[in-house]
Amino acid sequence: MPVVVELDIMLARRKMRSKELAQRIGLTEQQVSQLKSGKVRGMRFDTLSRICTVLQCQPGDLLRYEPGEEPAEVDDAG
Repeated sequence: MPVVVELDIMLARRKMRSKELAQRIGLTEQQVSQLKSGKVRGMRFDTLSRICTVLQCQPGDLLRYEPGEEPAEVDDAG
């Protein structure tokens, strides 16, 4: 996926553990872990907003676009 979540970097900069972030934003530790590892295909804006509030950052500090990593699309015309 061309959008990379850099939550782990921001957590390190803020010297905060995933467990604390999870508690403060109302997610489970497992959900935060999945966000950090990039195993999610999407994120609600509400969740992104809560993360940004707690970490005092902008969405662009958490997300990075890497072109060229998009998987080939399947042609459904056939």
